[in-house]
Amino acid sequence: MMVPYGLGRRGLLLGAAALGVGRQAAAQPAGGRGPMPHAWLFGAWTGGLFPPIATRGPGCFEQPTVIFTRDVVFRVSLLDIAYRQRLIETVAGRADGSLEIRLVPLPGVSGFGGRTPPDLGFGCSGNPNLLRVERRGPDEIAFTDCAEFPSPLRRCTTEP
Repeated sequence: MMVPYGLGRRGLLLGAAALGVGRQAAAQPAGGRGPMPHAWLFGAWTGGLFPPIATRGPGCFEQPTVIFTRDVVFRVSLLDIAYRQRLIETVAGRADGSLEIRLVPLPGVSGFGGRTPPDLGFGCSGNPNLLRVERRGPDEIAFTDCAEFPSPLRRCTTEP
């Protein structure tokens, strides 16, 4: 079997596993219970680590802080060029209108003595597998009780 340049066997295995997860999720669209509670979050967001500055036009999409999709949350890392990617396990609406997103737990990472890297989660309530999202407006959110994201986030838009 010929492996594409720069993609080893490990990369192929991880890609195949991700494809399987995606197919499984596609086979069960929203559990048949109607719209997804986090659909309004889909897209790119800036701010969080720092106050948001430019939210319109291509400048915002060049380096968003957080990206939400149906099954995955990507977050920027201060220690690395690559985004941290976390799969969504469950999403639940809370009585106050906010969302609680539970992320798929990750096994320990050997490079950190069996612990997960500090920027793998969001720092919410000391749990790397929890993300609480408060909607503050149509294009503004905040991660409540998340130490690593003290500032609000704003949605990137295509308007110039």
